[in-house]
Amino acid sequence: MRCWDPRMETMPKEEIREMQYKLLKTLVYRLYSFSPFYHDRMKAQSVHPDDIRSLEDIRKLPFMYKRDLRDNYPDRIFTATQEDLVRYHVSSGTTGKPTVVGYTQNDLNNWTTSLARALTSCGLGRGDVMQVSYGYGLFTGGLGLHYGAERIGATVLPTSVGNTERQIELMQDLHATAIACTPSYLLHIGEVAEKMGISIGKDTDLRIGILGAEPWSETMRDRIQDWLGIKAYDIYGTSELSGPMFCECSEQNGFHVWGDLAYVEILDPETGESLGPGEKGEMVLTMLQKEALPMIRYRIGDITSFEDEVCPCGRTHTRVRRISGRVDDMLIIRGINVFPSQIEYALMEIPEVGQHFQIVVDRKGALDEMLVRVEVSPDAFSDKITELMKISKNVEHKLRNTLNVGVKVELVEPGSLPRFEGKAKRVVDRRTL
Repeated sequence: MRCWDPRMETMPKEEIREMQYKLLKTLVYRLYSFSPFYHDRMKAQSVHPDDIRSLEDIRKLPFMYKRDLRDNYPDRIFTATQEDLVRYHVSSGTTGKPTVVGYTQNDLNNWTTSLARALTSCGLGRGDVMQVSYGYGLFTGGLGLHYGAERIGATVLPTSVGNTERQIELMQDLHATAIACTPSYLLHIGEVAEKMGISIGKDTDLRIGILGAEPWSETMRDRIQDWLGIKAYDIYGTSELSGPMFCECSEQNGFHVWGDLAYVEILDPETGESLGPGEKGEMVLTMLQKEALPMIRYRIGDITSFEDEVCPCGRTHTRVRRISGRVDDMLIIRGINVFPSQIEYALMEIPEVGQHFQIVVDRKGALDEMLVRVEVSPDAFSDKITELMKISKNVEHKLRNTLNVGVKVELVEPGSLPRFEGKAKRVVDRRTL
């Protein structure tokens, strides 16, 4: 077995739990003493740091939600001073407001260490060339994998997204052995390569794909591996946790959550009751060492299960199975989180738009496409094509700025979209994974 940190990655489970309890206890005392947000939450829950006498007592602590980040925009939950912050990343929020994540140097070090362990567990290391085709900048994917690959001694090819033909040329010319991107973009690369007369499996050195930022299935994994001739590994993370952090090992059977960095719970989303190994529920994560933006019992909204036995690869840390769904209505379009509430928020700021809209998500080839069908308000409806085109362009521009992803817009007559007596069914998702 190849490990980045053999002592930590194969630590006996009882020692992991003891370490997690000590880290949790320290974290709770720190936040109770120095974080107004967490102090008030704990007081409201009638819990004091002295009440945390075992790891199981984490259940006494309050939950944290995505809306807490929105309500405390941009940095009111931060527990590091401006002088201690070394980086920001920003992701979109549920009402058009972004989520801001701050990092201290220790936060970046822990994030990079987590990825160094993960990439090593996939068989990567010195001598490999990692092509990073996630977005760079405010999105966490590109820079996260970039630093993780450099930490293990791999050579990084920072291609980011787009310019696909050039990416394929560089993949060949610089002998990339691994690529990090969304699974749909890798399929798109394969399609473009075929049009160029290039076989990824035969005409490149690519052997490993580190794929995430959007849901994908075992069926899609099989398609990628059979068609492109590589091994495809699922990677998981969100910007609030740091970014992509946890990855499948060589067994390709669930991603390891490193116990010194995070504690994972699986709960019944309705009752909040803790579930055991193999039982499917909502994943809740506590980040045990984050300094700038601490996260205790963060309800991510992803549905999955966990396994607690020692992995066949030899690693002892908890494995979390592939994400199978969401407890909310979030969509993931080309790696970007999109909430219908974001779209509604943007549309309602446009006077020419009516109250009703519909979101149609489809997969054209390997890439996701989103169409927003919008009723024009009766006052603005016109038979003049130029007027309707002007409204359409305005809606497209507004949605792109709000969602950070391109959207097609179809204007329809007032009263033409379906009405519902109960909860409106805004989303038609035609994708098959």
